[in-house]
Amino acid sequence: MIRKRELKMKPVGLEHLEQYNQLLRYVFQVTDQDLQEIGWEEKEIIRAKSPTLKKADVSGWFDGEKLISQVAVYPMKVRIFNRTYDMGGLTGVGTYPEYANQGLMHKLLYQSLKNMKERKQTISYLYPYSIPYYRRKGWEIISDRIAYEINDYQLPKIKQVSGDVERVDADSEEVKKAYERFALQTHGALLRDDLAWNEYWLWDSDDLMAAIYYNAKNEPDGYIFYWIKEEIFHIKDMIFINEEARTGLWNFISAHFSMITKVKGYTYTDEPLAFLLEDADIKETISPYFMARIVDLEGFIEQYPFKPDTIKREWIFKMDDPLLSWNQGNLIFTIDADGKGKVTRTSKQTDDKIDIQTMATMLLGYKRPDYLYKIGRISCSHETVDMLEDSIEQQTPYFSDYF
Repeated sequence: MIRKRELKMKPVGLEHLEQYNQLLRYVFQVTDQDLQEIGWEEKEIIRAKSPTLKKADVSGWFDGEKLISQVAVYPMKVRIFNRTYDMGGLTGVGTYPEYANQGLMHKLLYQSLKNMKERKQTISYLYPYSIPYYRRKGWEIISDRIAYEINDYQLPKIKQVSGDVERVDADSEEVKKAYERFALQTHGALLRDDLAWNEYWLWDSDDLMAAIYYNAKNEPDGYIFYWIKEEIFHIKDMIFINEEARTGLWNFISAHFSMITKVKGYTYTDEPLAFLLEDADIKETISPYFMARIVDLEGFIEQYPFKPDTIKREWIFKMDDPLLSWNQGNLIFTIDADGKGKVTRTSKQTDDKIDIQTMATMLLGYKRPDYLYKIGRISCSHETVDMLEDSIEQQTPYFSDYF
């Protein structure tokens, strides 16, 4: 006889921390060998996750006292075209296989998004384990990661710059100061608090090193996180707020010429590295990285900085959201001459339509309105496409974090 399961959804607290980690390890198949390779033990992971769980909104399904499905939302902030948005960072998603196909995750995601709306987190980011799954739930791709590989003889020649590079501890305050300067002026970037930095470092080994580029005024204009192993210079991440800082950091990398045979790294912009190198014949691989979802369209649009114009702009369309009723229906979208947007409901009928996924990738600048129209993701007139093109800034999001 099959036991009847009485499942209950409720918040996941610190008293469930060990179960939370066990579920994550099972779902993502993190083995003891994986942990040993980066110098971690089970107890260390639990200690590292403890402060995170205190700040996060975690919901789960329980079978009696056993945690069997969970979703965590981190309270975060991101920069979107020079505006700071409260963002719900979705992570820790998992269900034991024996409880799959019961709609548990669907209900957890809905509850998490409802909680985000109440906390005025009008947008949510996540790293997808399945892009099709999260697309069905209303998320869409908004950023890429480019992996590159450069042979030692292809490294750029050292050029004169006015500043200097200094090696520092990877978790130093100077590193955090450099990132803050960068993030405040970078579209799409996460503003890292202690929780975000904790997640950023969580799976890195102890041999990670850092170097900061200081300009002539001794201000940190960029940094590089790296490690050297088996004659390969590995770059975890490199940021810079101007061309001189970029040049200074590549000078630092090129100075390792005699120690290495190649450089392997990642960049998170829409600009392939090859064009910037004299020998551009390098290996680059682009892949989708993070996804985003508009949680509350009305609240998101109210904050969003559209381009100003001499006229008031208007679009009536039908919005489709696969999960959230408060985003669905026929809407009037207006932008005043100062670039302030507003969304209100209307009883007017229209053949124009867009879904919440397309709206997110368009407003964050990952894909342009004209392209989305051409591939059938927006139904509207050519005049509306032109209006959207003129109203939305042209910049692709940068996002180098992982949680």
